[in-house]
Amino acid sequence: MTSTRSALVDRFGRRAVDLRVSLTDRCNLRCSYCMPPEGLPWLPNADVLTDDEVLRLVEIAVTRLGVTEVRFTGGEPLLRPGLVGIVAGAAALRPRPKLSVTTNAIGLHRLAAPLREAGLDRVNVSLDTLDPDRFATIAHRRRLDDVVAGLAAAAQAGLTPVKLNTVLLRGVNDDEAPALLRFALKHGYELRFIEQMPLDAQHGWSRTDMVTAEEILAALHAEFELSPDPAERAGAPAETWLVGGGPAKVGVIASVTRPFCGDCDRTRLTADGQVRNCLFARGETDLRGLLRGGAGDEEIAQRWREAMWGKLPGHGIDNPDFLQPTRPMSAIGG
Repeated sequence: MTSTRSALVDRFGRRAVDLRVSLTDRCNLRCSYCMPPEGLPWLPNADVLTDDEVLRLVEIAVTRLGVTEVRFTGGEPLLRPGLVGIVAGAAALRPRPKLSVTTNAIGLHRLAAPLREAGLDRVNVSLDTLDPDRFATIAHRRRLDDVVAGLAAAAQAGLTPVKLNTVLLRGVNDDEAPALLRFALKHGYELRFIEQMPLDAQHGWSRTDMVTAEEILAALHAEFELSPDPAERAGAPAETWLVGGGPAKVGVIASVTRPFCGDCDRTRLTADGQVRNCLFARGETDLRGLLRGGAGDEEIAQRWREAMWGKLPGHGIDNPDFLQPTRPMSAIGG
């Protein structure tokens, strides 16, 4: 077991055990709350960590820093050619971390079985609407059928529980909360609504335009019997409710209106090897330079500890001087 002294702890006593690894900043959708329709300048290939570099940092996190869960994100991680091999390498670590992927599910119908065989435990899939025209409005691509096929393949491959991540946009899909929950219940998926956060590349986020957790729950209560989930939330970002007495659940990640910073247990690694101690951090710590400069594992681990020690008590969205991160969500990793 990793001692507190060697773990990723901060000045407020929080311990990071959940590592989010972005494998690419590229994506095959253009969701309006993330990036503009024309896309963004991608990271140069030479700046992106190699598969071996990713696995070395994951190994350091797991064996030296006490990380117990690893989630591979993007951009869209299914676009990473070496994804299956990276998952297999992470699954071979001891102690073995829990492994998941956050994806838009385009292409998952082909990769679900290989990823499961490599050791992936489960997936989180972004699904904001069940209407093909609305999907095209939000994502600027007509790929809803591909997402639905990917979900089915994930469930069939045993990548369960399959979790759905939904962002409701005012005037676009904000009337779909009950329909999305019915869809999730029908197929055995776990639905999580996420308040829209100020992480879009266009910096167009507005609190008044955001659909709040209170509004989402009101829409669900109008159709479903919801009761508080008695299970311990711990560092999980979603507040969950039992549907009809359970066992089915629905969750809301209310990062803006009900922040959970005091229980945050995450550390983030960008595709170009930068540690971020908070999703909304304005600064980063470079590990890629250490890797490529010949640093040993313990030197890298210590730099990572120092990065997490400086974590702020909260994201500060409500502060008058709050500024969005320079990088958008697609370049940070979920």
